[in-house]
Formats: sequence, C-alpha cells, structure tokens
Amino acid sequence: MLNIKFHTQRRRLILIEVGVVVAIALFLILIMPVVLSEFRLNLLGRFLSLAIVALGIDLIWGYTGLLSLGHGVFFGLGGYAIAMYLKLQVPDGELPDFMGLYGITELPWFWRPFYSFPTAVAAVILVPGLLAGLLGYLVFRNRIKGVYFSILTQAATIVFFNFFNGQQQFFNGTNGLIDFTTLFGKTVNDPQTKLIFYTLTVLFLAVTYGICRWLTSGSFGRLLIAIRDDESRVRFSGYNPTDFKTLVFAVSGAIAGIAGAFYTLQSGSVSPRAMEIAFSIEMVIWVAVGGRATLVGAIVGTLLVNYARAFFSEQFSEIWLFFQGLLFLIVVTVLPDGVVGWLRHQNIPIFPRPQPISTYPSLEADPEVQHERQNLGN
Repeated sequence: MLNIKFHTQRRRLILIEVGVVVAIALFLILIMPVVLSEFRLNLLGRFLSLAIVALGIDLIWGYTGLLSLGHGVFFGLGGYAIAMYLKLQVPDGELPDFMGLYGITELPWFWRPFYSFPTAVAAVILVPGLLAGLLGYLVFRNRIKGVYFSILTQAATIVFFNFFNGQQQFFNGTNGLIDFTTLFGKTVNDPQTKLIFYTLTVLFLAVTYGICRWLTSGSFGRLLIAIRDDESRVRFSGYNPTDFKTLVFAVSGAIAGIAGAFYTLQSGSVSPRAMEIAFSIEMVIWVAVGGRATLVGAIVGTLLVNYARAFFSEQFSEIWLFFQGLLFLIVVTVLPDGVVGWLRHQNIPIFPRPQPISTYPSLEADPEVQHERQNLGN
C-alpha cells in the first residue's frame, strides 16, 4: 500500500514538473519573440545558452561535489566546432578569409571534416565530452579531489587559452572565428534565422534540464550525493567513485560544448576569451547565486547575474562592476544557499523543501527503501 501511494505521488510530481517546463518553454518560444525587440531577444537567447552550461556545472558541483574552474574550455571547444563549420560555408576552392592573411594556401587537415554538418554536431558533443572524460579519469583514478581538482581544471584553461590564442594561422588567434555568413543557404544574421537559433536554444535547455533531472533522481542521483558527502564510505560500500565521477564529468563537459555552440550561433563569434579563467569562475558564480543542487537555481542564477550585469553596464557604465560585486556579496552573506535555496526554506509551494530521509530504525519503514529491497530481491 505504501509503495503504491509513494509511486503515485512521485508520478504526480513528475507530471507537474514536466507540465511546468513545457509551459515555460512555450512561453519563451511563443510570447517572448513578440514582446522583446530583436536585440533583447538575442540577448535572452545568449543568456539561455549560458544557462545550459550552468546546469552542467550544477550537476558536477552541486550534486557530486566537484568544483570545476575550467568549464570554459569545454564551452569554447563546442563554440569552435560549430564555428569551423560556419567558416567553411564559402565557394568551392576558397579558404576561410583569415587564413589568407597568414599565408595559408591549403586547408589544414583537421579543418576538412568540418565541411560536414553531422561531423560538426558530433564534434560539439564528443570533443568536449571525451576530453572531460579523459581528464576526469586521469585525475579521479589518482584520487585527486577538492581544491587540487579545482586547480587542475583551472590550469587546463590556461593551456587551452594560450594554445588557441597563439594559433593565428589556424584559428585567427585573439580575434577568434567571426563573420559567419550562411547556414543551409540562410543568412546567419537574418532575423528569421536568429529566431530559429533562439527557439533551438530554448528546446535544448529544456532537454538538458530533463537529462540532468533524470540523472540526479533515483539511485544514481543518491549515489552522486553520497560521493559528494562521503566518498570514502561509498568506496567501502563496494562502489568505485572513479567511474561515476568520470561519467558525470564527461556528461557535464558535453553539456558545456552544446552551450558553447548555441552561444556562438547567437553571438556570431567565438574566441579564446571563452577559455579565460575569469569566465569559468563566472559560471560557478551563476550556480552559487541561484542555489547549488537545485538545477532550477542554475538557470535562475544565470539569468539573474547576466541581466544584472547588462542592466548595470547600460545604466552605470563607469561603476557597474561595483554593483555586480555588491550583488555577489549579498548572496554570499545573506543567501548562502542561493536564491532558490532560500525560497525552499520559506516553504513556498512551487519550491518545496526536500524532506530529509530518516536514519535507522525509521529507515526500515521508508517506502522507497522497501521498493528497492523488493526489486533487488527479485
């Protein structure tokens, strides 16, 4: 009886959450293009693409306890992958415009696969994901964690920033890849094309949220939280944290690559600035402002911080950085759990506070534990 009641309630909550996500997505797709100007809509699209990478950071930091200060690398790689495809939309026999400035007469071999759109899309996902998985495996197998892991990811940003910044003949150096012209025969800067980019960003944000919610729910999600709270106990329980941390870090890297691709499509450029240390730290700040281990908070924090920066930079161009610093100080001192975390503590219905799981002996009567025991027994 308890199992039936538990599953019914859980299914009801899932349906409500799906309905809310769909409603918000439809609002963003159908209403916002009518309300906002072309410039403001493009700005919203950029911020929503940044919210995608924030979800990936919340997945590894909020739920798994891995503070990455190098996600700008994966974000930038995804941006460069789609940008290389866009720069190859030139007449047959011609090269991307910047290559002629550096005496390049033949397209480099690693550019050639990006003539294919499926290859470019695969690179957007696989290159950052595989790189994150490889880096994570090498780090986690040696049981490097905490501040040392953060320092290593930050060092990765320095390596990749200097590499792309120094490759003028292959990636246009500091300027990056800019001046995209067409995509599938459509002008990239056409308002209708930009609307398509915006719509796809909203859809992929909803899909990414669903994936992250699925990963953080159930047994896998509880295992991630267990790794965050007490990795040694997880290891003594017979699990190998290395495999789970590597997997979730690879997924987070792939999510960052997708975010970088959508941001590049809407901003019209990608440069090594995406791989700067400061930008990776900003991503962490977005999640902290919204609230760790909430997913919704990652989106809220990204929009709040970036809109605040846009507003203050427009209204107070000379001192806007002071306002941004004040916002961060307020969040750290007054709202340590972030905006969504604070709302949960207020017991607001739309942000229910998660109920803690009772410990032994009450744990024996927990319907979820009983359900898992029955499944394992069968």
